[in-house]
Amino acid sequence: MNPLLNKLQPYPFEKLRLLFADIMPASLTPISFGMGEPKHPTPQFIKDALINALSGLASYPSTVGSAELRQVLAAWLQARYQLPSVDEATEVLPVAGSREALFSLAQTVIDSSRPGALVICPNPFYQIYEGAALLAGAQPYFVAASAHNRFACDYTTVPAEVWARTQLLYLCSPGNPTGAVLSLEDWRRLFDYSERYGFVIAADECYSEIYFDDAQPPVGGLQAAHLLGRGFERLLVLSSLSKRSNVPGLRSGFVAGDAALLKQFIRYRTYHGCALNPAVQAASMAAWSDEAHVRENRAQYRRKFQAVTPLLAEVLDVHMPDAGFYLWARVDGLGVNDTEFAQRLFTEYNVTVLPGSYLGRDVGGVNPGRDYVRLALVAELDECLAGAQRIVAFCQGLKRI
Repeated sequence: MNPLLNKLQPYPFEKLRLLFADIMPASLTPISFGMGEPKHPTPQFIKDALINALSGLASYPSTVGSAELRQVLAAWLQARYQLPSVDEATEVLPVAGSREALFSLAQTVIDSSRPGALVICPNPFYQIYEGAALLAGAQPYFVAASAHNRFACDYTTVPAEVWARTQLLYLCSPGNPTGAVLSLEDWRRLFDYSERYGFVIAADECYSEIYFDDAQPPVGGLQAAHLLGRGFERLLVLSSLSKRSNVPGLRSGFVAGDAALLKQFIRYRTYHGCALNPAVQAASMAAWSDEAHVRENRAQYRRKFQAVTPLLAEVLDVHMPDAGFYLWARVDGLGVNDTEFAQRLFTEYNVTVLPGSYLGRDVGGVNPGRDYVRLALVAELDECLAGAQRIVAFCQGLKRI
C-alpha cells in the first residue's frame, strides 16, 4: 500500500458521525446545517439538456471536452470577470467537478524530488487541499484565517524560508468556511510572492456566484490578474456548477488560466481518466449559458441570510459573510467549545452543525477553527428559520445554566 495514505486524516463528516454515534437525538424533525450540499431544486432546463444528450453515450469523450463546451466556458469567464479574451483551446479545461481537479492538480504541479516541498493552505480549510499535498509527496503549511484579519489568511506571517520551499498555494475565495473574499490588494500581494518564489496559485472559486450585493460580485483570480496588468502565469482558477446551479451530482466544473500549466495538466489527465461524458457536457453548456437561474438562486440565499443571521446574532457571535452559503459562528462565549456545542445541540434539538475544529489544524497549539461552528444555509428558507429558532432556544438555555 502507498504509505502516504497513512498521513490522511479522517474527513470532517466521519468525525461528526463518531461524535454523534451514541446519541439518541430529541424527537424533533432533523434539521441539518452540517454538509455544504445545495438543496435548492435543480433547474428543469439543465435536466432536460442532460436527458436529451443521452444518445452521445456511445462514444468515448475527449479529455479536453468538446470545443463547444470550452467556448461556452471561455465566454462565461470573459463576461463574468470582464476579461478581454480567454483562449478556449489553451486556457480553459472542463473537469469532473472542482474537487477532483483540486486534488489531481497537485499531482501535476508538485516536484517531490525537491527536498522540503510545501503546499500552502488556508486554516480552517477544505480538506482536499491537505490530502492532495500529502499524496503528492509534499507537506501542507497552514496559514490561519482568523477574526483579526476579517477571516482572510494573513500571508504576511509566512516566513521567507517557507515561501522559498512552496510549490503550490491553495486558496478559497469566497472562503469555506468563513466566507471571506480576497481583495484586489490581497491578490497583488500573492502575485508578488508567486513571481518572487515561483510557486503556482490554485484558486478555488466554487462559491463565486453566491454573494449578497449584486453591484459587487467577488473578484476572481483571472480578473485580478487582468486588473493588475499581468498575465495568467502560475495561476489556475477552479470553479464548478454544483453551488452555482444546484447540480452537485452532475460533477462538472472547469480549470482556467496558465496555458503552459494546463498543457501539463491535460497530459496528466489523459492517464487519470476524468473526461466528462457527452450528456454532462450538454447539461453543462446549458447551465453556464444561463444567468437567470443563478440570479434566482442568489436571491434565495440572500433571503435566508437576511432572515437567519439577525436571529442567531442575538445569541451568538456571528456576522454576515462576504459571500458563500456558510455562517461562521463563535460559541465559546456560551461556556462550551465547538464539539460540545454541536453534540448538545444535536442531542437536545436534533440540529446538526459542524464543529470548526474539524475544519482546521493545530499549529503552534492553536486551531483557528476551535470555538466556532459552521452552518450551511442550504435548505429552504422555512427549514433554515426553524433550525435557527431551535439554536436560539438552545443558546438561551446555555446562558441560564
